[in-house]
Amino acid sequence: MARDGATAAPLLPEAAPTPGPGTPLRNRFAFLCATLASMTTILMGYNLALMSGAQLFMREDLGLSGVQVEVLTGSMNLFMLVSVLAAGWVADAMGRRGTLVLANAFLMAGALAMSLGGSYAALVAARFVTSVGAGFARVVAPVYNAEISPASTRGVISSLLDMFINVGVLLSYVSNYVFAGLPAHLSWRVMFAAGALPPAFLAAGVLAMPESPRWLVMRGRHGEAHAVLARTSDTPAEADLRLEEIKQAVSFSSAAAQGVWKEMLVRPTNGVRRVLVCVVGLQFFQQASGLDAIVLYCPLVFKHAGMSSNSAVLGATVAVGVVKTCFILVATLLSDRVGRRPLLLASTAGVAAALAAVALTLCVDAASPAACVASVLAFVAAFSVGFGPVVPTYSSEIMPLRLRAQGTSLGTAVNRITCALVTMTFISLADWITMPGCFFLYASVAAAACAFVYVQLPETSGRSLEDMDVLFTK
Repeated sequence: MARDGATAAPLLPEAAPTPGPGTPLRNRFAFLCATLASMTTILMGYNLALMSGAQLFMREDLGLSGVQVEVLTGSMNLFMLVSVLAAGWVADAMGRRGTLVLANAFLMAGALAMSLGGSYAALVAARFVTSVGAGFARVVAPVYNAEISPASTRGVISSLLDMFINVGVLLSYVSNYVFAGLPAHLSWRVMFAAGALPPAFLAAGVLAMPESPRWLVMRGRHGEAHAVLARTSDTPAEADLRLEEIKQAVSFSSAAAQGVWKEMLVRPTNGVRRVLVCVVGLQFFQQASGLDAIVLYCPLVFKHAGMSSNSAVLGATVAVGVVKTCFILVATLLSDRVGRRPLLLASTAGVAAALAAVALTLCVDAASPAACVASVLAFVAAFSVGFGPVVPTYSSEIMPLRLRAQGTSLGTAVNRITCALVTMTFISLADWITMPGCFFLYASVAAAACAFVYVQLPETSGRSLEDMDVLFTK
């Protein structure tokens, strides 16, 4: 029976029996819920990266120009701003779970529209629909994961988001490779159509998981919140403690006279200002270091390095996706053991070195295509160990509860704008300062990111979400 006479929210089938008092659950139920939420982002990664190979066939079929390809490739990041900026309000109004269902509906509709598009204008419109769903998923999934998970495993659970985005990226590369043998007018359409069915199954799975306990407390549904916390905490005592902490945080939030956006942007406290600097800085540096120049244009990079066969180029691209996904698993295992800050420092330094190596292989005539591929693989490995999965984890967990949904939206908006600037200018920038010049520029940004992490970011692993205010007001 739920407390306060409330009706319990729909829950997944019962987890394994609760161990005796004092025995940690190490919580399989929380992990399952976070996995379902994070899987929504598979389609974001799939649709975003699919253009890397699909563009080769879309150019042949529809006669697209280089500028049109840049717009189709990068516009998804700009279009996502519509739902990214609205996601905080929608998540607070509909709940985290309802917003994820809505995201899946947009992703399915967008994939179908892309596969049926017969003109450039129709493809841009379909890209917009897909982007709305991707924006909702990108903001709300990390918020849900941070709020559902106990402090002991929050790093592992929150890093699932980036892992599934990269599963989507990998699947898009595999799709490029598998369907490349079809006629040009069919190959790219089949690639996009393959992404239309999974969102229906994911939406059904999301409906089976519980709502975020913090959202339930914000709505005064304390009994339902406790029922969820009892199943997503390491011990019953921790569930009670988490509920009391959330109640206190919500009470403080309700008593605040300022609006959320006003508190963040007009009159922030010193603690809130420091949190915003960390969130916005991390989200900017993550994309300004040139990740999506690799993810979306690696076929062009490999061709510039001397590869001539489409089959070889797309095969090397698949290798990039495999390495990127595998090294995220390393980050998942280390995030709570090593800590966020050491992983970010090692990752940003490795990214800077690998990008410089990519630039050198592109500007030295004696370098072979294999050297370029090896440098790109080193880059995605270094990025995936920390810079990729830890940034959304860190950004979500340091935001105070009253600001979390909107603050995550703001950080994600900065991330997407920066990503759009990189992806929509890469071809033109390479024509201007050369392709090696692009990667030297990205390497310098990554070095600046390493300095930013060292100076600005405190360690957060092992702390409760409600304890972050104290950490950032020191």
